[in-house]
Amino acid sequence: MITSREPDSWQDLQNQVAKILDECGFDVEIEKKITTFRGEVELDAYAEELIKGRKYSIAVECKYWSNNIPQHVIHSFRTVLADLGINAGYIVAKTGFQSGSFSAAELTNIDLLTWDEFQHQFFESWYESYFIHAVAEKLSGLMTYSEPFLPAWFEAMSLEDKDLYISYKQRFDVFGMAMQSMGPWSRMICPNKIATLPLLDRLTPDKKIDTIPKDILNETHYREFLEKAINHGEYALGLFRGLRDKYVI
Repeated sequence: MITSREPDSWQDLQNQVAKILDECGFDVEIEKKITTFRGEVELDAYAEELIKGRKYSIAVECKYWSNNIPQHVIHSFRTVLADLGINAGYIVAKTGFQSGSFSAAELTNIDLLTWDEFQHQFFESWYESYFIHAVAEKLSGLMTYSEPFLPAWFEAMSLEDKDLYISYKQRFDVFGMAMQSMGPWSRMICPNKIATLPLLDRLTPDKKIDTIPKDILNETHYREFLEKAINHGEYALGLFRGLRDKYVI
């Protein structure tokens, strides 16, 4: 699952849906007003992407209702999609849908999804387009320090700073290598494989996993994992760079 955070309002649901689509590489607008021959309509979220030069469009209707969504909502949305020529439509509901709604959506370009189902539907695109690149952008420096080779400026360091540098490597190497396994390089090597969470399940005790904070090891949601990992990684990078900047002009 992308995130454990449950939307707390219609606007929050709309914003979270839009955020995921944006991170999947779509150009996204919320509350987009479009004029059709029937009049003006407003889409909770509208997203476009180009696939080999061809436009692919998505419209999302967000329903933060306490009750299951009835079929007349699907009929109305289907008409809007047809009028606008939109490729795919999603109705994302807080609760669920009445049985007649699923019948109304059959043989259409509409998917009826709960918030969790929406995340599942877009997870792989989000992982491919956002997660692995955020890992590379924020933590590639730390992955470099996790390599077995010492930097050129290591020999210029004082004995005290060399010891400090080695202590940092012992503290952060396993974490850096673990994050490398979740970056774009691993995705290129194993294009069909997604690094699973929690990280704890993928590391063996002999890997000195006690050097990684428990909240990172045990996190099962990818957005929260990413946030915690980046915070920890940036702290580690600050320590390494503090030493580097004493010797590299």
